[in-house]
Amino acid sequence: MAEGQLGNAEPEEIEDSAGSEVSDADDDGSDAGEKGSVEREYVEARFDRLIRENRFTIAVVFPVVGALLLVASSEDLLPPALAYNPFLILLGTLVMRSPLLAGVLPVLDRRAVIGLGALVGYAYGIEIVGVLTGVPYGEFTYAIDLGPMLFGTVPVGLPVFFVPLVLNSYLLGLLLLGERAERTAVRLLTVITLVLAIDLVLDPGAVAIGFWLYPDGGFYYGVPWTNYAGWVLSATVSVALLDLAFSRSAVLERLRRCEFVLDDLVSFVILWGTINLIYLNWIPVAIAALLAGGLLRTDRFDLRVSREQSEREQGV
Repeated sequence: MAEGQLGNAEPEEIEDSAGSEVSDADDDGSDAGEKGSVEREYVEARFDRLIRENRFTIAVVFPVVGALLLVASSEDLLPPALAYNPFLILLGTLVMRSPLLAGVLPVLDRRAVIGLGALVGYAYGIEIVGVLTGVPYGEFTYAIDLGPMLFGTVPVGLPVFFVPLVLNSYLLGLLLLGERAERTAVRLLTVITLVLAIDLVLDPGAVAIGFWLYPDGGFYYGVPWTNYAGWVLSATVSVALLDLAFSRSAVLERLRRCEFVLDDLVSFVILWGTINLIYLNWIPVAIAALLAGGLLRTDRFDLRVSREQSEREQGV
């Protein structure tokens, strides 16, 4: 009998032991998950603090200096080593993009990462097709060195320029619309319009300083109408991808808590508004002013940022 009881007890002990090991493994996995979450929150908090302490430098000083360097490059006022230097262009762009990255980092879940990956893939694909075939933007070529090229066709750094253009439009649209953003058609049409408005500022400035060119010219400061027809397509696809990728409630909550998330758009308005102003491209200047008005309406940026940064640097 005792032997039989022992025989019956062994499987139970083995099962208990296995269950204990599984439980321990679950606890280890849970601890690792919690540790990873804490580490991510720590990194995000540090990143936020870095941006807040340097907002004016990032959002104003960098684009002003960038605009002057680009115009000087275009007018042959810089030595060859500095003129259109791809490293400086990419570095400056990344610095100006940093508030946007810090702003969206806390809302990047698996779905958002997949959606952004799809958007990056679309950006490369449509740009390669555009360079090789002239569809959908019209025939154009890159006129300067923008760093390493993918398949010898488009800059590897293309997503750094393309994705923020759409993402800034999406965030600004949500803020401007308020409760009306709940209506899908209104939300998408508004953001698509903002993407087109941004490109109406970007392309004339880029043509003016020789970033890229359209061999046949165009009615809008050297930009053909086909470029904007193509951007209707790209804006529609890109905005739809973002709308599917992000949790709108999470994005709105982050917008409510993060005052600097649109500082990249502030940089854009200053950089390209200044370039268009120097070359007397008045319509792009007016559109840049409208975008600035939208930013002011959302209460995202004002000159107090400069005073606050100065006080921090002086230890006040």
